[in-house]
Amino acid sequence: MTSGPIFPEETASSPVVLGTDGLRTWHGSCHCGRVRFEVDTVLDRVAICNCSICSRRNAVMHRVSAERFRLIQGRGALTFYEFATHTAKHWFCGTCGIYTFHRPRVAPDCYTVNVFCLEGVDRDLVAGLEVQRFDGRSFPA
Repeated sequence: MTSGPIFPEETASSPVVLGTDGLRTWHGSCHCGRVRFEVDTVLDRVAICNCSICSRRNAVMHRVSAERFRLIQGRGALTFYEFATHTAKHWFCGTCGIYTFHRPRVAPDCYTVNVFCLEGVDRDLVAGLEVQRFDGRSFPA
């Protein structure tokens, strides 16, 4: 039984941080721009999951701890979807429909972001990253 979605709270934007270890702030948004978020991370790998929802949306994702995720605007524009165990919360923009991020079932205290929502990320950049394959299809329903 779920108590309903736990919406991320909106917070102030942070300046871009470039660290010697590759840590930086990535700015992300949905297609229409109503949902905006930031993640502080080293974007050195992405994940592809074979579960039913990730396969259908062709998701290429990157996970960060909750402390490294900030929803900047659009809390009211977010809609969520959950299924099976109702542990994962899949967030998308209710206006343009773009999947922006989710709270994964295997790590519900983290955020997994759609890397193609991040400014400056394109297929060429992703092609040069390590790809981790996740077998979500094997999880019990």
